[in-house]
Amino acid sequence: MKKFFDNIKKDIQFKSAGPGKKLTEESSTKCEGAPSSTSAKQSRHAPTEGAQRAGAAALARIEQHPRPKVHTSQDHIRNQVKRELEAESATLAGKEKAATAEESKVPMKDPNCLSVSGVYFTCPLTGATLTKSEREVHLKEAILMRFEEDAVEASVMMIYTFNKDKDKVKAAVDIISKYVDNICKCPEEEKYRKIKLSNKVFQEKVRSVEGSREFLQALGFISIMFPVEGQEEEEEFLVLPEHSPDALELMKERRDRLQRGEPVRAQLDRQPQAFRPSPNAQRFELPPEFYNLTAEELKKEQQQRSDLVDKNAMLRTKAMREKEEQRERRKYNYTLLRIRLPDGNLLQGTFYAWDRVSVLFEFVRDSLVDGWQPFELIAPGGQKLQEAEEVALAEHNLVPAALLTFAWDPAVQADIAAAGGKSPTLLKPELLETINTLN
Repeated sequence: MKKFFDNIKKDIQFKSAGPGKKLTEESSTKCEGAPSSTSAKQSRHAPTEGAQRAGAAALARIEQHPRPKVHTSQDHIRNQVKRELEAESATLAGKEKAATAEESKVPMKDPNCLSVSGVYFTCPLTGATLTKSEREVHLKEAILMRFEEDAVEASVMMIYTFNKDKDKVKAAVDIISKYVDNICKCPEEEKYRKIKLSNKVFQEKVRSVEGSREFLQALGFISIMFPVEGQEEEEEFLVLPEHSPDALELMKERRDRLQRGEPVRAQLDRQPQAFRPSPNAQRFELPPEFYNLTAEELKKEQQQRSDLVDKNAMLRTKAMREKEEQRERRKYNYTLLRIRLPDGNLLQGTFYAWDRVSVLFEFVRDSLVDGWQPFELIAPGGQKLQEAEEVALAEHNLVPAALLTFAWDPAVQADIAAAGGKSPTLLKPELLETINTLN
């Protein structure tokens, strides 16, 4: 580094001396002792007093500039990710603002008339309830908080959650696993314990994946600057100090945790809600989040529904109808379902449009006092849904909203009645405590 600054000094002195005149200690001494007859000639090439001051100031700034440091502490990692989150949050806010401006072109429904206020999610790490726009930033912050408890777990979460390209994630995981395998097989081999950060494979396959460096540091790798043959500047390496056999076994266990990693996803909050018997059971007013449509497409949807009546009157092939139905189903991300119970009360929940029918059965069963008893769910039109059938709700045309009918299994109810039993209470007390009336 001193050599670097000396070169800069010479360069500044050279430029200050003027073109075609290299200033050395020897020539400088001669200038000072030269006869007065040559002073005028030398002054044409010597730096002015102002140039000297400017050069001295520039040199002082260079010499005072600190040498870049390599930060590897968890505090630095947290601060770096925090800055990224703030930038991402600002970007999301800008997108939301643009989306709001676009949606404002479409007549908005009165929020009080909506069947549900929106689509919500639950963070599996904190339990917080989030809107669609909040979930990604909140998840990143929650994962970052995990570093204080378990750096290995947090870094694995980063790798699988922060990176959308699954192929890149797999490639990085495979290479890191190879690092660990080589170290465990040849623990005395120094080359396996050093990773050159400028290595092409590391740069392209590992460093480009968020969380990979954090995982290596959680394994015990530390950052060290080493001189490189043929280079003036040192380079950064990640180095693993020597480990005991027990520590190597722990590395294998952590490698296995990496290979089993899964992305952290916010879970859809089904918002179970009970309603009293109502003639408005089939009336649904949904917020825009339920639709996989742009604001302009939402505006046209009503006209498309009107056109559908005319299309149904036309003779179409089965293939044409199925293609149109598939296109129609792709419009929706979520669906709002209501189940009419034997006592007239309604049970409501939010689902993904691609959720399987078994998910709906599980939701109903979890809402009942005696969910262990077999029951049936009947879709609009009288079709009985089969719980074991691996079919999405959208494929049963249960999007973007539908009213289904609940019925106990007739044979079981006959046995209960013959034994003198009574029909069980349906909904759990916590749902009945918050029962509402549909508008």
